[in-house]
Amino acid sequence: MAKPIRPKQKQGAQNSADNREKPGFAARKVAADILGNVVHKYRPLDGELDTASGHSGFRALAANDRSLVRAIVGAALRHRGEISEILHRLLDRDIPEKTGRVLDILHVAIAQMLYLDVPDRASVSLAVDHASVDKRARPYKGLVNGVLRRLGREREDVTADLDANRLNTPDWLFESWTETYGEDRAREIAAAHKREAAPDLTVKQDPETWAQRLEGTVVGAGTVRLSKKGAVDKLDGFEEGAWWVQDAAASLPARLLGDVSGKRVADLCAAPGGKTAQLASAGANVTAVDISKSRLKRVSENLARLNLTAEIVASDLREWEPSEPFDAILLDAPCSATGTIRRHPDVAWIKRPRDIEKLAEIQAELLRRAAGWLKPGGLLVYCTCSLERSEGESQIGAFLSEATGFEVVPVLADEIGGLSQCITPDGYLRTLPSHLTDTENIPGGLDGFFAARLKRF
Repeated sequence: MAKPIRPKQKQGAQNSADNREKPGFAARKVAADILGNVVHKYRPLDGELDTASGHSGFRALAANDRSLVRAIVGAALRHRGEISEILHRLLDRDIPEKTGRVLDILHVAIAQMLYLDVPDRASVSLAVDHASVDKRARPYKGLVNGVLRRLGREREDVTADLDANRLNTPDWLFESWTETYGEDRAREIAAAHKREAAPDLTVKQDPETWAQRLEGTVVGAGTVRLSKKGAVDKLDGFEEGAWWVQDAAASLPARLLGDVSGKRVADLCAAPGGKTAQLASAGANVTAVDISKSRLKRVSENLARLNLTAEIVASDLREWEPSEPFDAILLDAPCSATGTIRRHPDVAWIKRPRDIEKLAEIQAELLRRAAGWLKPGGLLVYCTCSLERSEGESQIGAFLSEATGFEVVPVLADEIGGLSQCITPDGYLRTLPSHLTDTENIPGGLDGFFAARLKRF
């Protein structure tokens, strides 16, 4: 039988095809693509890494390559400032715009070389291969090769005296934290962001026993912090609904409502649903409201796994009205999420000061509306996962200066697991990424949260 006739390929096309088939090439290319989408197009990293609707190249990868992409992009974002300074030291002049993925390719390679212990040879080779198949980056593949090889030879000199904590934090954020917390604390916060957060679980009961079963430890107000990372749906207790994933700090605001058993409680801006689960598990009759139908679907799925129930409402709080007042309200207002950079390193690079201003306006409106839905004598907890004062203390100050019939109920240390360092002089809850020290082989730290408890009289 005659062999089929195939069109003759040019040598460059053949080389490009060969490059794409190299082990690890696809993962590095996807990592550079995703990094570029995050830092240049301000796309949230979680969306890019969604296995159902995220980056098409990422979804096509095998599970082990997906894990590699997560590690590479995470390191590239956590150390973005350092890497940019390293490139500044290595380059005679800035790389021109419209050069394809050159900078993203370099950031991905350097993240591997310096922070992921990937052999230099593999990092350099795959970076050059990537530049070779990118039409706009191809003229700079020699530069990519030269820069990375020089870094390999001179890494100690090139990386000397890097002020990592300062470099890895955008100017406006560091200035904001310095103004609010002082420079020393701002540096401690930045240092905490370099280390990926450990998985935290909220358990229905008996955290000490579950800590032993899952090889973790109890931190905060009963959170089980795991020492190992991996697929949580494979862990003991997942199928039976014994626990759910929730940062230790994120579990604290719901506790400030006290005994909610039998009470009618609203969880406003409820997704992803950790606080809804807390309240339902404590016996409350919960109405969970969120603007996102897709995120509420996940809330419903999690509640089903946990064998818990709540009324789920998809609505914009600026338009929604409850049928009757609530005994208690938890408002986890939409915010900049600058307190979650440990878990979401993209936040530092996709948020801008103008975002804070717009969100602060929304927060003020939602707080005013929610306050009107509270029964006399009831408690309202306002919280945000932000480190910005304008989304926390300033919001409550402005609300109390305008509203009548509300007073602050100070947070007590025994309500939050003895974390007295997380209570401000005004009686608010303020957790920081630098709070909690490392214990044994388990990293410390908390998401940055603000919470204020108000009582209507």
